[in-house]
Amino acid sequence: MASRQDDLNKTLVALTSSAFLLPAYQSAMADAPPEFTEIGTRYSKYKEDDISAKKAFGGRSERYDIDVAQFYLLAPVSDDWSVALDVSWEDMSGASPWFVGESIEADDAKVIMSGASIEDTRTEVSVTTRYYFDSGNAGFNYTYSDEDDYESKALSLDGSINSEDGLTTYSAAVSASDDDITPTQGAYPTNTLDATKDVRSAWLGVTQIVSKRALVRFGLSYTYRDGFLTDPYKYLDDRPDERKEWTVSAGYRYFLEEPNAALHVDYRYFDDDWGIASQTVDVAWVQTFKDTTVSPFIRYYSQDEADFFSNIDYEDTDYFSDDYRLSAFGAFSYGLRLSHEIGNWSINADAERYQTDESWGVYGGEESPGLVEFWRYGVGLNYAFK
Repeated sequence: MASRQDDLNKTLVALTSSAFLLPAYQSAMADAPPEFTEIGTRYSKYKEDDISAKKAFGGRSERYDIDVAQFYLLAPVSDDWSVALDVSWEDMSGASPWFVGESIEADDAKVIMSGASIEDTRTEVSVTTRYYFDSGNAGFNYTYSDEDDYESKALSLDGSINSEDGLTTYSAAVSASDDDITPTQGAYPTNTLDATKDVRSAWLGVTQIVSKRALVRFGLSYTYRDGFLTDPYKYLDDRPDERKEWTVSAGYRYFLEEPNAALHVDYRYFDDDWGIASQTVDVAWVQTFKDTTVSPFIRYYSQDEADFFSNIDYEDTDYFSDDYRLSAFGAFSYGLRLSHEIGNWSINADAERYQTDESWGVYGGEESPGLVEFWRYGVGLNYAFK
């Protein structure tokens, strides 16, 4: 008969593992390096809905499309080390809101789009090395990202340690990035020709097994942003040069042995010194049928507006932005994730629909005509050298 600790370990694997995570990230949750070298590739598509003629000057307008190709490699280096390589390429095209103007025919605001289609590409390379010891693991990551108008270099350290009884895991992470901004000069002027910004972040978390079938986890993070935080492609956009952000999160996992499934529930509260507060609730059902895993999910998000957000710049204020991402709104996203294993191969796919509206939010505020809705879907193929 298996011991209580063995049962708890099996339950923990069922509750925390996900066939939809890249193995490079799955390994961060284990206390032993991967047994086999794994490689994988993935393609995903992000497509925003066209903005309607009722909300834009000049009639209906296309918005952003993004095609993403990814490759990863995860390999054990020794009994105590692993290394992971993630590479992604993005191709972006479309138009984005330039600014919001007031309609003459009616007392409402409409978006003026950026006009000619924007074309941009981005390449990101991320290398992670991880050391495993008896009661936990520690990792180091370097990420470099480059696109036509933006370059970012980031470092991060993370680690986790388990309690003696194996029921509690304490985790921590710190990260820092230095970014260079050189906006592409087109038909419309930008807010800067050359600028920089820095981001520093810290996170603390704890995971507790509360029964044979359930666990809870809590997290607390702080992020400090400093430098040029204004969107250079938005007319009149002018934001503070620093931003302090706090996040509190909680999660619950419950494993049901009879249907071989797990319920995932997560909550996140965000607050910053720009006046933005937000709440996120995620619910997913992870159902396993022998070699196939099916996971429907739904997410609700609500956000308050920034202190300096307004559709029209009527007042002489220190800061101003009509960026819809800083407005008050609510959003629902829902979708399905699938994974199927065939020998050493694993095939995965997912699709998500995101819809938003000012009236769906729990916070009051001015409705932005630039709110976005989109489809996102992807397919991937992995291989393990067993």
